Amino acid sequence: MFLKFLNLSFYKNFNSKKLNFETKINCFIGNNGVGKSNILDSIYHLAYGKSYFNPLSFQNINFESDFFAIEGHFKKKEKIEKIICGFKKGEKKIIKRNDIKYKKIYDHIGLIQTVMISPIDKDLISDGSFVRRKFIDSIIGQIDKVYLKNLVEYKKVISQRNSLLKFFAANRTFDQETLAIYNHQLIKLTEPIYNKRKEFIFNFINIFKEIYNDINNKNEDVDIVYKSDLTDSKIEDILNDNIQLDKINQHTTKGIHKDDLIFLIKKNSVKKFGSQGQQKTFLISLKLAKYFFIKSQTGNSPILLFDDAFDKLDQERVSLIIEKVKQNNFGQIFITDTHYERTTSALSKNKSEYSIFEL
Repeated sequence: MFLKFLNLSFYKNFNSKKLNFETKINCFIGNNGVGKSNILDSIYHLAYGKSYFNPLSFQNINFESDFFAIEGHFKKKEKIEKIICGFKKGEKKIIKRNDIKYKKIYDHIGLIQTVMISPIDKDLISDGSFVRRKFIDSIIGQIDKVYLKNLVEYKKVISQRNSLLKFFAANRTFDQETLAIYNHQLIKLTEPIYNKRKEFIFNFINIFKEIYNDINNKNEDVDIVYKSDLTDSKIEDILNDNIQLDKINQHTTKGIHKDDLIFLIKKNSVKKFGSQGQQKTFLISLKLAKYFFIKSQTGNSPILLFDDAFDKLDQERVSLIIEKVKQNNFGQIFITDTHYERTTSALSKNKSEYSIFEL
């Protein structure tokens, strides 16, 4: 996967910006606030149909406009894929592939594979289970269209079931037959999603552990535990056993939409007991494991977006990361930093061809 051309129109702080890329390693250097991260985010936007930092579309429009447009030309398997993503206030977002508009945005997911490493990734450790489920789904969804379709449908059914429970509470009524319709749909969708997540974690953990110890230069005991209500119970029993709790809370209290990942170091919670350095290394390792897992499943090297690289790790570790990716027939890497000298110093150690864009 190789991004050759990027064109931004009224995207965030840019009125207009055109960039051509000829090397695999591309670095954006400049002070904070000049838009380095926004360029990386635009590439992510073209891959996922949404921003990594601002998921609400209107938040990505330049103040001087009522719309934004992003155009990217990607070389994939000797073919150029022209991707356009645009949004105008009051209208639906559109994504086009080679000038043909997608009917559903999720049909685009997986064509352009990217992995973003950013300072906001600390949310993976500090925030609630939703962020970690999103991490799982962002990986599997890029390589398995059936999984993504099942997940979209599952979320839709959960929303409908929750609305029904709220209706029951508001009207002091209850209809078991209507509820059973949604239960039946959840039962059908739950097992395939759960099995896919379980299979993914089993394969992902070994990749993650190897990367963590490579970057850390230590042999620390790290682990990831998949926590799910489905581990010990069937979805039919879960829905039936918790109906009274669901009615009281007016939403579906148990199920795979409550799944979580437990991050451990030396058998203790990384969130509670991991040092700042251990947490940073853990997060970087998770993202690089995502990179190599996608590559192993698809045969394609994703585009690596490394935002504020040196804010997260020291120069030596950034060099190690670049070297590790380079050794594995890497794809493109886009890096942002505020200091010209330390970026070029880290890259020169790897003897790689690179381009510098000063903003």
